[in-house]
Amino acid sequence: MTGRDRLRELLDAVLDEENARLSQMADGAFSSSFHFSREVSRGTGESPVALRRRVMLERAAWQVAGGTSVTDVAWEAGYESLEGFSRAFTKAYGAPPSAFTRRGDVRAHWLPAPNGVHFHPPLNLWVHDAEEASLMHVAAQLFQHDLDDTAHLIDLVKGVPDEDYRREVLPGQAVLTWDGTEPSAARVLDGHVWSKEVWSATFDGADFPTRGADDPASLLARHEAVAPRWLRIVRDVERRNAWDDRLIDALCDPPESFQVGSVLAHVLTFGAHRRQLVRTMLRASGHEVDHGDPIDWLRKRNEP
Repeated sequence: MTGRDRLRELLDAVLDEENARLSQMADGAFSSSFHFSREVSRGTGESPVALRRRVMLERAAWQVAGGTSVTDVAWEAGYESLEGFSRAFTKAYGAPPSAFTRRGDVRAHWLPAPNGVHFHPPLNLWVHDAEEASLMHVAAQLFQHDLDDTAHLIDLVKGVPDEDYRREVLPGQAVLTWDGTEPSAARVLDGHVWSKEVWSATFDGADFPTRGADDPASLLARHEAVAPRWLRIVRDVERRNAWDDRLIDALCDPPESFQVGSVLAHVLTFGAHRRQLVRTMLRASGHEVDHGDPIDWLRKRNEP
């Protein structure tokens, strides 16, 4: 292919060190902000701001793993505070930058993307075969949507009267028989968070966890503690292509063997079911609730 293609011009404008804002990116591509954002989104499946943020985090991960100070990396990535950078990094990688030490394969620092565009050290982009990555990208979106939607629902029930939150809308209802009955939004959300706490302990070889309280504040704290841990586990399975590995769950009595991929699918399947059950129960008590649609979630997530 000869010449310079338009998509590459757009990517250069997005990732130019000087173009921190959307208006600057658009100026660099000789376009209005509206048309620039539409062109980039159509060509890559990500908004310009989301694409830049992701690639800068990938570069940051590579730099941190190579020994660059977290403060320097945060500044180069365009963050105004170390705390903001650490929060974004931990959410993306499931571990704080101070604990990120993965080396070897240059793809170890890549985050899921709909377009195959990634940071490649030292200063280059790598456009990965999106067809190869497409299936895992869908799964990555499902895992992230599950975590974000759970936080959204817990935040939502903070404004719901406790009697509605604990009302037994579906008496005797059980999602999984061994988890007991979950007739109320409180019990369903508790079971949803508890599932990740137990499976995370299984993957990490930790002791059986203690089940915390189910009031919204306590649930949110539990979710915020387990979410990055769970995301780290999923990322590690993806990185090692360990979907078909066997996991011996020593927390079972007697210990039981599971295929790793089936466990992750199990958590996603019943997690989605529980999140929709919560919505059903809240509507039954007269509360307005959104649909939890991943399409709406991704659109909001990609907004500048």
